[in-house]
Amino acid sequence: MSENSTAVAPAFIEIGEGDDKRRLAYRASDGGAPTIVWLGGFKSDMLGTKAERLSAFAAARGLGFCRFDYSGHGESSGRFEDGTISQWLADSRAVFDAVVRPPAIVVGSSMGGWIALRLIQELRATGRGQDVAGVLLLAPAPDFTARLVEPQLSDDNRRALTEEGFFAVPSDYSPEPTIYTRALIEDGRRNAVMTGLIETGCPIHIIQGMTDPDVPYTHAIELVSHLPAESVVLTLVKDGDHRLSREADLARMERSLEEMISALKDAGALSR
Repeated sequence: MSENSTAVAPAFIEIGEGDDKRRLAYRASDGGAPTIVWLGGFKSDMLGTKAERLSAFAAARGLGFCRFDYSGHGESSGRFEDGTISQWLADSRAVFDAVVRPPAIVVGSSMGGWIALRLIQELRATGRGQDVAGVLLLAPAPDFTARLVEPQLSDDNRRALTEEGFFAVPSDYSPEPTIYTRALIEDGRRNAVMTGLIETGCPIHIIQGMTDPDVPYTHAIELVSHLPAESVVLTLVKDGDHRLSREADLARMERSLEEMISALKDAGALSR
């Protein structure tokens, strides 16, 4: 059975204490450096098209690979409505510490791009910045709660946040509505990254669709302005949407990884 088959059962780790205790599902495979780490998006899971493609990419090249579900997502425990950026960041750090063998290339999609940048900040703060050798961001949505959601709130949305603690909107990706909670929005402000220079200490590639209805391509351009000038590559896909899951998009993702891995090998950054 192939490693990326949905028939392969996930492994689990438990984190947190008391009411905060949760069980996180992950799938990982050993291999050479770098380990590819997948950070999915808001309300997505680790069995999506891009995650499956990355699993096959890593297996074909003998690389390590790790993907997981945030709490309240996919096969992990918890309620989605109880999640915040801080909680999902803690999930990511727990899996990274327990499962991933550095150096890693972190691939973050949509909200996963925000989590990726916060994860690197946390690792750098504890002297482990070199554990991440590179970052690939797909339609990244850092600070989306404050920059993309809050400016669009209607009076009814604001009233619901105040009186009920949440509001719901129809989803283009699921028959169930998307729920935004007051806790998520308030916590998002505390995790903002686009407030100054975002130091990563590693190369960053960004792929962004120009017809993305959820994350405008101008958001990616603004993100670049917060990143160091060196080693940042932005690719704008004129007809690309938010999913970036067409065959051409998946091939573009693979080429970006190939280029990054080759450059890192030439620089000796994968020799740990």
